[in-house]
Amino acid sequence: MSEASAPHAADRRELTAAQRNAVAELLRVSPVADELGRRFADAGHELHLVGGSVRDALLGRLGDDLDFCTDAHPDQTLRIVKGWAESIWETGREFGTIGCQRDGLRLEITTFRAEAYDQVSRNPVVEYGTSLTEDLRRRDFTINAMAVSLPAHRFTDPHGGLDDLAARVIRTPGTPAESFGDDPLRMLRAARFAAQLRFAVHPDVRAAMTSMAADLDRITAERIRDEFTKLLCGADPITGLRLLVDTGLADRFLPELTGLKLEIDEHAQHKDVYEHTLTVVANAVSYETDGCDFVLRMAALMHDVGKPATKAVGSDGRVSFHHHEVVGARLTKARMKAMRYPKDVTAQVVKLVGLHLRFYGYGRGEWTDSAVRRYVTDAGDLLARLHKLTRSDCTTRNRRKAAALAADYDALEERIARIAAEEDLARVRPDLDGNAIMELLGVPPGPIVGRAWKHLKELRLERGPLDRDEAEAELLRWAREEGVGG
Repeated sequence: MSEASAPHAADRRELTAAQRNAVAELLRVSPVADELGRRFADAGHELHLVGGSVRDALLGRLGDDLDFCTDAHPDQTLRIVKGWAESIWETGREFGTIGCQRDGLRLEITTFRAEAYDQVSRNPVVEYGTSLTEDLRRRDFTINAMAVSLPAHRFTDPHGGLDDLAARVIRTPGTPAESFGDDPLRMLRAARFAAQLRFAVHPDVRAAMTSMAADLDRITAERIRDEFTKLLCGADPITGLRLLVDTGLADRFLPELTGLKLEIDEHAQHKDVYEHTLTVVANAVSYETDGCDFVLRMAALMHDVGKPATKAVGSDGRVSFHHHEVVGARLTKARMKAMRYPKDVTAQVVKLVGLHLRFYGYGRGEWTDSAVRRYVTDAGDLLARLHKLTRSDCTTRNRRKAAALAADYDALEERIARIAAEEDLARVRPDLDGNAIMELLGVPPGPIVGRAWKHLKELRLERGPLDRDEAEAELLRWAREEGVGG
C-alpha cells in the first residue's frame, strides 16, 4: 500500500494496525479478487477494490460482499466474468453495475462514474467516468474514497481517507455542500456511519447537514427508510439519533422523534421524554443476544411518541399522559406506513407500542391468573420482545423504585412460567375445537361455530383449562342462552 498518504506522527501506531488489518483481510479474499483482477488486466482494463470494502478491510471487518470499480463498461465486464463467475446478475446494470458470485463471495463491479443529478428528484443520472481519480472524487466520504488495485495491490487515497479513518472522523472529499447537493441522502448516511462506526462527524459536515436538511425532502421514502434502518441497527444508534434531531434531519421524515422534546414544567413533574426515550433504546440494545432486533429497537424509539398529544396538567399540578400508548400505536402505524416499512414489521412494532404499559399495575397485586393469560395471549409471539421492552422502559434514577419494578417483573415472568408449565399458554385454544362444537350443537360450519369458539376461548382465558365434561356443559349452557343448536 505504497501510495497511502503519510500519517500524522501521533497516528502511526493506529494506522499501522489498520494497514495490518487490511493486509490480513485482503489475503483472505485475494485468491478470488486477484484472479478477477488478472482477467480484467488481460482484457486491457483496470480493476480496483473500492469504497466500503477498502474501509472495512482497514477496520478488520471486511465481509463477503466486495465492491470493485473499473474502466470497463457493463458489456465488457459481462464478457470478462462469463465462464468464470458461478452466477451473474444484472439488476444494477442501469447504474453501471454487474454482480456475480465466486467461491462464496458476492462481487459487484461498477464502471467508473462521474454522476450528474437532475436537481429535482436528486436521483443520479449515470455518466461513465474515465479515471479512478474522477470516480473517487464523486464518492460520499473520504473514508469511502480509497481504492486498492488488483492484482498489484497499489493503494490510492487522494482525499486523506486513511487519516480520517485513524482520526475516526466523517468528512467529505470536496465541500460538504457540493457532496450533499449531489445527493442529499448523504446527510442521512453521515448520521448512519456515525452510528455504525462510532465516528465523529466533522463540524463542517454537521453544519451543512443542518443548513441543507430540507433538501432531504427530495429523496424517496424507500431510500430514507433503508438508511434509517441501518442507523437504528448501528453499534451506537443513540449518536445517530441525536445527530438527526440536532441537525433538523429528523423533522423531515420522523418528526415524532423531535416532538418528544417536551417542555419540562418548572416543578419537574415529568421526566424528559426525549432523553428517556434514548435511554430506553440503549437499554433495549443491551438486551439483544443475536445482532440487531430492529422491531425491538423501533418499538423502544416509538413507545412514547403519543405523550405530546396526551399531555395534561391536573389541578394539583401533576402531569399525566393518559392513553398515550393508544395514541402512540396509531402514530407509529402512520409513520411507518409513510416510510414504506413492510406491513408485518409495522404490525409488530405497533403491537409492542400498544402493549408497553400493560405491565404497570401488576405490582399492586390486582392481576389474576386470567390477567396473566391475557397478557401472554395478547403478546403472542412478541412476548419475549415485550419482556425486553418493558424492562428497558424502567429508567428511573430512584434505586428503590427501580428495584421494586424489576422485582415485580421478575415475579410476573416467574408467574407466566408457572402457569405455562401447567397450561400451554403459547397456544391458548378453547377446550373444544370446531368439529366438536358442530357435533354437539348439531350445526354446520358458519358464524355460530365462530361465536361459540370465541366464547369458549374467553372462558379458557378466564378460568384456565376445563375438562371435557365441563367444556361441553359450558357450551350447551351458552347455546341455550343464545338460542342456537339442534
